[in-house]
Amino acid sequence: MSPKAVDLPQEVLDGLTEQTRVCLTRLAVHAPELTLTPSAAPRTRLAAVLALLFERDGKLRVLLTTRSKALRSHPGQTALPGGKVDEGDESVAGTALREAHEEVSLPLSSPHVHVLTALHPFISAARLIVTPVVAFLSSPSLLSGLKANKGEVDRIFSYPLEAMIEPEFAREEELVGKGEDWPYDEELYHVDDYPSQYSGAYRYHRLRSCASPVMGLTADILMSVAEIAYARKTAFERWPSGQLVGVERVRKILEIELGKEAEMSVVRAEKLNNHLELGADEADTATPAV
Repeated sequence: MSPKAVDLPQEVLDGLTEQTRVCLTRLAVHAPELTLTPSAAPRTRLAAVLALLFERDGKLRVLLTTRSKALRSHPGQTALPGGKVDEGDESVAGTALREAHEEVSLPLSSPHVHVLTALHPFISAARLIVTPVVAFLSSPSLLSGLKANKGEVDRIFSYPLEAMIEPEFAREEELVGKGEDWPYDEELYHVDDYPSQYSGAYRYHRLRSCASPVMGLTADILMSVAEIAYARKTAFERWPSGQLVGVERVRKILEIELGKEAEMSVVRAEKLNNHLELGADEADTATPAV
């Protein structure tokens, strides 16, 4: 596999480790197993997040945030920069980059931010259809200029990408102490299985970091990014028995949820038609104004 498959300036490639070049190449040539056209679902259900990678001390890391505790949804949780698709967004990559600009002041249209690929959509707890966009930051000096949007973000931090598939790689991090942010007996990784209405069970992963734990949907996305980049599976059992895996789980949820959305659209249309018909009947029987 040649690192030339990555569309980066040669001087940038020359400054990266061989492992990073190979990882970026694997991501750049990755083709998602499932994509959605904009018309496949209501725009209000579409979202995108940015997995922004950069190299530090020869290793790939990913930019993360801790959501503001003032937010109504997922307060205080770890997240990738991202949000819902706006009408003015030309693509999911545009959505992810715009949201990163709004949340952490990542410069828009920066020549140092290189979009590598997108993954298949993931489904959030709020039933948003979330497309992860993977990009590489070739000038880590930009990180010092990032600024948290206090209405949305409490903290900006990073995490070693390889630790998403092998938590031991996080052992050298300055990990948060045990307590509110890590109330678990395990040192680095904790998992729970919960019932799922779609596939029997859902495995909820938590990885200890220097801030809030990397968990839930964010962990699911980054495990997929890391598996592609390092070409190996997680060192732990990623899926519980009976859980649909990866794209198949997404397909099933989309079939159910978009089917529900279509049914709701029909109900709304019927209600609207009934309302319009009622209005017409009332107009026919109304006493003319004199």
